[in-house]
Amino acid sequence: MFPRIKFKFIPTLIYICLLPVLLALGTWQLDRSQQKRALLELQQQALESETLPLASVMENNAETLRYRQVEVAGHYDVAHQFLLDNQISEGKAGYFVLTPFILKGDSQAILVNRGWIPVAQNRSILPDLQINQADAMISGRINNFPSVGIKLAGAEIPTAGWPALVQVVDSEVLAKKLGYSLFQFQLELAKELPDGFKRDWHASTIMQPEQHTAYAFQWFALALTLTILFIWYSFRRASSGLACGIHTIPGDKNNDAQSKK
Repeated sequence: MFPRIKFKFIPTLIYICLLPVLLALGTWQLDRSQQKRALLELQQQALESETLPLASVMENNAETLRYRQVEVAGHYDVAHQFLLDNQISEGKAGYFVLTPFILKGDSQAILVNRGWIPVAQNRSILPDLQINQADAMISGRINNFPSVGIKLAGAEIPTAGWPALVQVVDSEVLAKKLGYSLFQFQLELAKELPDGFKRDWHASTIMQPEQHTAYAFQWFALALTLTILFIWYSFRRASSGLACGIHTIPGDKNNDAQSKK
């Protein structure tokens, strides 16, 4: 005789709540793995592609041009530069220097990230951002602006005066301060070019796709383990109940005969 499984309310509720969460986490990690693979493929394609001349007629989309090597002729707007604050390099605080570079024969500009520079002990003293040659042909890599974990209200508003400090880059806000339009992405100045600071450009791949796949396997394994434990617990309770029932069956003829003797 097979025991009839009876599910208790509390264990069943816990199982019903936890199982979808574990499955969702596993699926999310698989999605992240696919996204990382796509990002790595994009980076590889960008590295293998030819250098692209940057022009104002190009699509103003960072995701389309991300990691592409470009070159552009024009001149730096030396008098109007931005310091992106709270940037850490090797444990030290500093700024990214963002200098507008106006395209030759055009009024549109791109913000050139000329690299990282340390902050002075007295933060009221801003670094010297002079450029030796304003007119130039420069090259570098297209990328998104540096991001922040938590964006505070007003962080995109630059300070008065020049160079202007800013916590978060919003190209539209900065374009209003400059008085001319900006591309919605930055150009990371090539390491071999002059008029730059510390440049350690790297692709933003914090975790490899294989790691996400391994985490997904762990979440799915936990979901399977939870299911096995839940079924085992429910079956064990049913078996215990059946055993108790066998010892207390009323009207057992053998027991009645023995009691009469």
